[in-house]
Parts: sequence; structure tokens; C-alpha cells
Amino acid sequence: MADTNLTAMLYKTDDLRMEDLPVPKPGPGQVQLSMQEVGICGSDVHFWTNGRIGDYIVKAPMALGHEASGIVSELGQGVTSLKVGDRVAIEPGVPCRMCNYCKTGRYNLCVDMKFCATPPCHGNLARYYVLDADFCFKLPDHVSLEEGALLEPLSVAVHATNRAGVGLGSTVLICGAGPIGLVHILTAKAKGASVVCITDIDDSRLQKAKELGADYTVKVTSRDAQQTAQLVEEAMGEKPDITIECSGAPSSLQTAVYAVNYPTALAMVASGKVNVKPLITHKFKLEESIKAFEATKRGEGIKIMISCARN
Repeated sequence: MADTNLTAMLYKTDDLRMEDLPVPKPGPGQVQLSMQEVGICGSDVHFWTNGRIGDYIVKAPMALGHEASGIVSELGQGVTSLKVGDRVAIEPGVPCRMCNYCKTGRYNLCVDMKFCATPPCHGNLARYYVLDADFCFKLPDHVSLEEGALLEPLSVAVHATNRAGVGLGSTVLICGAGPIGLVHILTAKAKGASVVCITDIDDSRLQKAKELGADYTVKVTSRDAQQTAQLVEEAMGEKPDITIECSGAPSSLQTAVYAVNYPTALAMVASGKVNVKPLITHKFKLEESIKAFEATKRGEGIKIMISCARN
């Protein structure tokens, strides 16, 4: 394999292949990125094991990966906001910029959103990837590329806690201690929440939640939501002001929230208000991507990161 642009390509359910593809060239307003770090998300695994998420169905080979960082390796025509060598976090959803949602600043709701690794759009688990320059966020020198790759899940928590109104003195219940639930702990605490309780079925994830600042943890042992709510109230000594659902389980308390808010997420990491580094528990090379996906499928660790740069 010549390895000009080694890429993790999903063909269909349980058929993930490492393929050498042409290196993409940036068009006007775009940059070519030498990919550095890509985290594996639950949606990537779901596409791999199920071939679809709702109405999004894998009908043609698709590159996986969307939680990522890279280094600018080539500029397209007209790009002045970045230069070759800049280290950037990648916002994976590019909107149309023309609809009412985009024009009023709510571009995360754009109905024509092109989102990495969501059919029919390719993801960025590859040596090289091309993206619109204005969706690349330059990283300060002291923010690592691994932290940059974690801005995508962190931005989910920023948006959800904004929508929920988390602030000074809030008491917050988080349902689910996976990667998204854990970044909600960090974000809620950074915003001044006085008490954070988190639930999960897994003891090791609840232990990680405690390490990241959860005041209380509740192990879910029943599908009875009322019983779990009672355990939460007993642990916290009160009912929470705010509940944020991050488990996706049918018995959970409310529908999960998903959207993006990158500049705030980057500012929180850069300022030291939020430390996302402990979320990374496993590291793999790009050539080991299939092994990395298998480890994620088995539920190993918290966040698995794939290094895409040649060593």
C-alpha cells in the first residue's frame, strides 16, 4: 500500500476497510489538512455495526470520523484566515450559509448541513482531508491537538448547558456517563453548577465521573425510571433543577440534545476552565483503525483517539 491518503472506509454493516485514496486538493475558500487526531464517536460505531442511524443509511462507501484536529498543509484560493502549518480544530458540520437558520446565526439547524461521516458525506479519519477554512479553528500553542479533537463532543455540552440554563448554583442531573455525559460534568462545573449528579449502569464510568468532579453518582439497576429518580433524589438530597439526558436509553428522562458551539468550547479549554485530557484512555495509529473500532465496540475505556500523522 503506497499510503498516499490512507482512509478508514465503511462499505456496509461490519465491513470497514483501510484504503489508499488520492490526496484531495482544496478548492476556493478551503484548506487541505494533514489530519492529526481523530476520536471515535458512538455514531461512527453505530454506522459500522448497523449501517444506518435513523434515515441516514450507508448506501455507498463512506469515510468515517468527525471528532478531529489537523495541520493546514495547503491553502485554497482566497484563504487568508489561515496559513500552512496552523494547528486547527475541525468543526465537522458545514451549513449552506443561505437559509434563514444560517442567516440568523443558528447554522446548526441548517437543513442542508453537510456533516462529516453522515451519509452521503465522507468523514475525516484519513491522512488528508479538505474543509472550508471558516470551519477550522486555530488552536493556541498551549492547546494540544488531542484537546482540539475533543472540542466536538465538548461543544455538544456547551450547547446543551446553554439551552438548559446551567449557571451559578444550579443543581444538575446528567443521565449517562459516556464521553458526552462526562464532558457535561466538566462544562456544568465550569459554568458554576453547585451540585452535579450522574447516572450510569457501569461502575468504571461512574468512577471516572467522580474523578472528573461529579458530586454524586447513581448506578442504574432497573428500567423503572421512577425508581431511578428516587435514588437520584436520595443521593442529592433534593430534586435537581436541570436534567440533561446523555445515555440514549429508552428509559432515560428526556431526549438527548445535539448541536455545536465551537468558539466557546475552545475558550473553555484554552483558559484552563475545562480539562478534557483525562477523557482519552486509549490511543491507536491510523493503520490500527479497525482495532480501535473493535475496542470501542467492546466498550473499552472512555474516549479512543486515533493518530493520523505518519510516524
